[in-house]
Amino acid sequence: MKQLVRVVLILQIFFLQAQNFENRWTGYFSYISVKSISQGNDKIYAAAENAIFTYDLSNQEIATITTINGLSGKTITTAHYSDAYGLYIIGYENGLIEIAIDGEDNILKVVDILDKPTIPPNNKKINHFNEYNGRLYISTGYGISVYNLDTLEFGDTYFIGDLGSQINITQTTVLGDLIYASSSENGIKSALVADESIIDFEEWTTVIEGGYKGIQSLGSELYTVNNNNTILKFDLDVGFLQIDFFISPVLDFGVASEVLTITTENSIKAYTEGYSLLEEVNNLIDFDYKLQSGYTFNNTFYLGTKELGMLVVPFASSQAEQILPDGPLFNQPFAIDASPDQLWVAFGKIDLFFNPYPLTKRGISNFRNKEWLNVNYNDLKDEVNVNDINDLSYVKINPNNTSEVYMSSYQKGMLKINNQTPSILYNETNSPMDIPGGDNALGIRLYGSDFDREENLWFVQSRANNGLVKLTPEGQFQLIDLSNIIDAENEQALSDVKVSREGHVFFGAVESGLIGYNPTNNEFNKISEGIGNGNLPTNNIRTLAFDNQNRLWIGTLKGLRVLYSVGSFFENGSNIDAQPIIILEDGVAQELLFEQSITDIEVDGANNKWVSTATSGVFYLSSNGQETLLRFTSDNSPLPSDNVLDIAIDDKNGTVYFATKDGLVAYNGTSTAPGEDLESVYAYPNPVRPTYLGNVTIDGLTAKANVKITDITGNLVFETTSEGGSVAWDTTAFGSYKVASGVYLVLITSDDNLLTKVTKIMIIR
Repeated sequence: MKQLVRVVLILQIFFLQAQNFENRWTGYFSYISVKSISQGNDKIYAAAENAIFTYDLSNQEIATITTINGLSGKTITTAHYSDAYGLYIIGYENGLIEIAIDGEDNILKVVDILDKPTIPPNNKKINHFNEYNGRLYISTGYGISVYNLDTLEFGDTYFIGDLGSQINITQTTVLGDLIYASSSENGIKSALVADESIIDFEEWTTVIEGGYKGIQSLGSELYTVNNNNTILKFDLDVGFLQIDFFISPVLDFGVASEVLTITTENSIKAYTEGYSLLEEVNNLIDFDYKLQSGYTFNNTFYLGTKELGMLVVPFASSQAEQILPDGPLFNQPFAIDASPDQLWVAFGKIDLFFNPYPLTKRGISNFRNKEWLNVNYNDLKDEVNVNDINDLSYVKINPNNTSEVYMSSYQKGMLKINNQTPSILYNETNSPMDIPGGDNALGIRLYGSDFDREENLWFVQSRANNGLVKLTPEGQFQLIDLSNIIDAENEQALSDVKVSREGHVFFGAVESGLIGYNPTNNEFNKISEGIGNGNLPTNNIRTLAFDNQNRLWIGTLKGLRVLYSVGSFFENGSNIDAQPIIILEDGVAQELLFEQSITDIEVDGANNKWVSTATSGVFYLSSNGQETLLRFTSDNSPLPSDNVLDIAIDDKNGTVYFATKDGLVAYNGTSTAPGEDLESVYAYPNPVRPTYLGNVTIDGLTAKANVKITDITGNLVFETTSEGGSVAWDTTAFGSYKVASGVYLVLITSDDNLLTKVTKIMIIR
């Protein structure tokens, strides 16, 4: 009975603190960097940077655990599987601990260390878990915390530095009646493990001075590795004795199944009691690897690499099997763009001040037809025959030819991709673009880009007078001089670019505000801060977006503005102040997204706006911005970070992709782009079953289509006009009450009354 009560209590806590988002969200994480490997429940558990994958030893199936299942998405530092309790325990750099329970889909979050105000944030890192007699000894940057696996509650915390100070404990182990703790700077300490008084630092004895990476018991023996990568064995008579030395740094040091595994960047070795070498791997056919974790189980090595996922190597073999779930190259997407059934991802990076240093040299990823194609950095260089290409930081797909993609490098030029293959890098050697002042450190700094209706690509180059560039479909360049409108050579950076339906080119600047260019008469205009000058909250423009009504939405470092009269932007004497959106909150008029750092704005098929921010997650706004339809943060959604860098929308199916500082996730939205006809109209879910509580979506509509829903006798229960390619019905009769079970007719008429369509929805209450 006691055991039954404990299980029920666990589940109550579990569902209060965790949530599964698989119904509406998808995670796209990278698993190339494996930080920690554990074994249990007939599975190998591999902890990547901020997600988990499992490898089933019986059927070789691979499964993943991500923020979609309730993980935090933060940086993982260590993990441990408890066979006795069926728990997989994950430790994080920020002090968070998460627990996955066998047979359950959700994650229990343990925030005691994370939220502890008396421990500095940089001391909360979870370094190691050691399970002994139902207790989990947690090695941290401040000392040792004890967690009871039977009750899922914290016990004592041991601060064992001088005078009870906080010190960095790297590992603990138990041998005989003593618990040993290794410290990165304060030696190895021991105490009686069963003595409740060891909460007192004076009960701990320093066994040896120095800095140590880890300590492990193997049978009746005790081993440690110091900061100089020397292996020492404990002798009762003389203390620790040096028995081995590794030239490369020891990166992982652990015991499982009575085997000590020592991992360096290029080798993994297994030892039995007596420090007898059981097996080793020093090189592998077909894999140029770098290790950071390792595990030995059942005469097999499991190698955690930095960039290749997990490699499985049976003893006495030099060949490996790669275990790597499908995903993008890295968990640091910076720029994305989507078209029907595909997504492109770039991993360059520039800081808040548009500084690319330190340079980021990474490949690119393409998600197409539910599969990832990754082009690593060296292959990317080889494809375009260049020595260097870095900081790819903006992505634009040609809307009329989605096999053609352009990526802006913030130092090396413009990369063109055809049919998933990088084809050319436009730079100073093959285009009129030049390096300002011949400063290679400055380079050709390209960022925002957009296509006009003639398929010309417009983009901006920072720190150059000829800072606006037009690239025609035939590959011809035109450089436009900006010196008469801004001091382009000294402007910190030019940012986003958007082209209006009239062909007017608008682009942002960090110091000068919003600039507009009319290619027809070569005319410029700009707006900036202050009423009468443009009414921007700051001149620092970060992102731009035209909506379906040709209104320009302007995201700045300090808030949001809308330019309602784009057509009059170049008219002399006109009032072209951009306007804030004023909303009522608790009866008080407030400016929407006041002082928020806005990173991107995207418009969906319903003309609603997705707005991402640097600190507050994502806002989904109605077409006029007056209503916040959804709000996603890392607390209430699978977003791994509240710093959302970019958004992309697949208009075909309504999927909304979010590139965050710590990974890529997608929300299965319902707003799609309008179609040319009504042949593809359908409703989902259909039938609507009693357990379903959401909206019904009618998709495949033309723009401004009239949608009426009636019961089988012709009584009207819903009517609306589509903004894009879909509308949502809450299954009520004009919002007053839920409609009864039955078949409902959906009557659709196009805006010009030339097209009609009838479909049916079945409601089951």
